Amino acid sequence: MAKIIQITSGRGPQECDFAVKKIAQLFIDDAVKSNIKVDPIQDETDAHGASVFIQIVETSKEVDTFLRTWLGTIQWICESPFRPKHKRKNWYIGIFESTKASDSAILDRDIQYQAVRSSGAGGQNVNKVSSAVRATHLSTGITVMAMDSRSQHQNKKLATERLIEKLQNMALNEVKLEEKNTWLNQTKVERGNPTRTFIGIKFREK
Repeated sequence: MAKIIQITSGRGPQECDFAVKKIAQLFIDDAVKSNIKVDPIQDETDAHGASVFIQIVETSKEVDTFLRTWLGTIQWICESPFRPKHKRKNWYIGIFESTKASDSAILDRDIQYQAVRSSGAGGQNVNKVSSAVRATHLSTGITVMAMDSRSQHQNKKLATERLIEKLQNMALNEVKLEEKNTWLNQTKVERGNPTRTFIGIKFREK
């Protein structure tokens, strides 16, 4: 089961929003260096602050060990790049693992494929061949269709990609709903005892 990681400014000021983007990239770089496959799935900034959602595709002891070095409060020590005369130099963001697991890391055996007759434009040749593919995720019943190509193999590939994307979006929406309903993660960004500390505009780790 994949994991969804949220990096959030916790309703902090724009300096915290800025730090979220920078530290998200450092998190991704560190994961790649540790041979952990990650997939940034959404980056958003609104009136409630900045959040970056990252999916970790596989679960293992190595992933758990890696996350322990990142999850929690992250401190950034730097003069504000937006308010030069501002006295505050300590900014805090949070990195959290959602309590909602992602179902988007699915295997081929989790999907049922069905060849269906293509319809619409494309000529007689397309209409005579069952080249379109319907893909159904067995555990959720979610279905997608692909009929873009005359190649059934290519349509199967496209259907799989669309199904994974749809499941991924569903998982992300669950995370957002969880956050909205319970203020999860947005109120957990606390000062003190940071997991990691970065210094300066170049985010050098202390």
